[in-house]
Amino acid sequence: MTNPFEDPEGTYHVLINDEGQYSLWPSFVEVPAGWSVALRETDRQSCLDHIDENWTDMRPKSLIRAMEGATADGAGREE
Repeated sequence: MTNPFEDPEGTYHVLINDEGQYSLWPSFVEVPAGWSVALRETDRQSCLDHIDENWTDMRPKSLIRAMEGATADGAGREE
């Protein structure tokens, strides 16, 4: 049996979670809790292209917010 996440002939969804992280997901598998569908059932390459185009910052949203807060507070500035 082939890995369903690597089947070039398979159909997939692109999922996204609350942290803005993406996942390639086989369309026949139920979407797990905490994830929503960003791109519905299509071929694997189209899903990978969508992820490449849209997930440009690999940091979780909570880290981005924390880093922006640190900058706004003056933390991390050299005196």
